[in-house]
Amino acid sequence: MPKPKNNIRTRFAPSPTGYLHIGGLRTALYSYLLAKKNKGVFILRLEDTDQERLVPGAAEKLVEALNNFGLTPDEGLVMSNDKISSRGKYGPYIQSEKIAYYQKIAQQLVTENKAYYCFCSATRIGELRSKQRADKQIPKYDGFCRNIEPSEASKRLKMGHKAVIRYKALPDTKVTFEDKIYGQITVKSDDLDDFVILKSDGFPTYHLANVIDDHDMKITQVIRGEEWLPSTPKHVLLYQALNYQMPEFVHLPLLLNPDRSKLSKRQGDVAAEDFLTKGYLPQALLNYVALLGWNPGTEQEIFSLSELIESFSLEKINKSGAIFDYQKLDWFNAEYIRKILTGQGKEYKNLVALSATYLPQNKDKAEAVLKLFGSRINKLSELTELSKFLWQLPKYEASKLIFKKSTAQNTKLGLQLAYDALNSASAKQWKNEGLNKLLQDIVAKNNLTSGDVFWPIRFALSGLDKSPSPVELLEFLGKEESLKRISLGIGKM
Repeated sequence: MPKPKNNIRTRFAPSPTGYLHIGGLRTALYSYLLAKKNKGVFILRLEDTDQERLVPGAAEKLVEALNNFGLTPDEGLVMSNDKISSRGKYGPYIQSEKIAYYQKIAQQLVTENKAYYCFCSATRIGELRSKQRADKQIPKYDGFCRNIEPSEASKRLKMGHKAVIRYKALPDTKVTFEDKIYGQITVKSDDLDDFVILKSDGFPTYHLANVIDDHDMKITQVIRGEEWLPSTPKHVLLYQALNYQMPEFVHLPLLLNPDRSKLSKRQGDVAAEDFLTKGYLPQALLNYVALLGWNPGTEQEIFSLSELIESFSLEKINKSGAIFDYQKLDWFNAEYIRKILTGQGKEYKNLVALSATYLPQNKDKAEAVLKLFGSRINKLSELTELSKFLWQLPKYEASKLIFKKSTAQNTKLGLQLAYDALNSASAKQWKNEGLNKLLQDIVAKNNLTSGDVFWPIRFALSGLDKSPSPVELLEFLGKEESLKRISLGIGKM
């Protein structure tokens, strides 16, 4: 039976084999939210028993990524002085640091006749599976080493023969467990082979290590992707064999591309860090990811982390796969940018700092650039292209200066009158309201239209059909640069 819902302890247990996948971010987030909602503990540990797939520096990046999203663990692995350290009394929190312990448990199962040594070579296993597939059978181990006497196994080990340890599944039995999302699931033991729990290199498989760790760390809810659902019967067998109390299982539905294929690197960015690099805000991405498979039951879409904690519950997680919609993510990010721009606090300062990374040659102008384009962008990376004209003289044909309802004569007149008025403007006038009044006066006093004045000024300053208003551009560029660009526009007429 699952543990009662008090003293909630959840974990996120990634493998340091690369980046933090968007699916992994969602798993970590839901684990964090459940723990915090119940005043429990959120734990971070690393499952690094697959030594061949380890990526140097990946562990540090995973810990840093969680910190970037505000999902700081209460226990387990944390960053301290750019190095990983541990806190908590249920460690080690890195699996490779407790290999001897896993080996002891595996040997215990052998002693109890619940597991056995298997000396089959990789070649034999490969040939067996190939034949089974050819015969249209489900590939699984045939129990060839099941009945080797313990004394014989011991003799072979002393002679240096390589062996794995396999769990001995009982025939003609059923494995039943409850999943919070998918309900009761029953699997026949005959459909499970004698799976490996300890590899020949002495490292445990995921099956054994995660069961032992979750038990030792007193995990109450195991939240993970549904790709682990087929493996759960094996874990149930191990919980039973070791007389461990089982946690509550929560298998999250897949994240899907718009074409309903599994979200994968082949079809675009799936690393959380990639999204941040592109100029998505961590709080916006986290908010969007929270709603991929979880429904708050209200019309609310924008949630702070504290609001997510307050609203979250496992009961509101859907069974069906969630579509990752990039356009919807853009909307979330734009909403966050606009909201933050209305304030002046820590979030605002962080936004300015992030914006500066997309203006490598003009970092000191980041705040001013944000004010110009903040209401027009979906992500911060767009600032790089949008702001190009601010740093270099625009190139355009003279005809572009003429508004669709204007004439070349009125356009040139409007530009010249604007130049003269702006040239005489004081520093006090060179502000949004003052500049706007100056241009409006030119229109009113000279029987001109806004298209005769505002449009050609904007185009002379930007060289673009779509840009911030001419008044905003004048204020940003300053008097000298603005007059130079307007003069070049007059010269084209």
